[in-house]
Amino acid sequence: MAFSKTPRFIAGAICPRCSEMDRILVYNDENGKDFRECVSCGFKQEQHLQPQYREPETRVNTTEEERKAQEQVVKIIPSNDSDH
Repeated sequence: MAFSKTPRFIAGAICPRCSEMDRILVYNDENGKDFRECVSCGFKQEQHLQPQYREPETRVNTTEEERKAQEQVVKIIPSNDSDH
């Protein structure tokens, strides 16, 4: 489910049937399917949307064990400069 149950207009969207701009509504029906619909000509199409992103790993969505497995030891090498 990508859209809400409340129909919303998509700014700048052009209907593939009648070519009218700003007439496309998107919404989620009672069966959980996503649709786009033109209010001018009645064009209606089910949308099959797949998320194209991966949520970045943060401290909120990873476990303590996963964070410890990713820890790395950092070694600081002293400088041999005699200027300091």
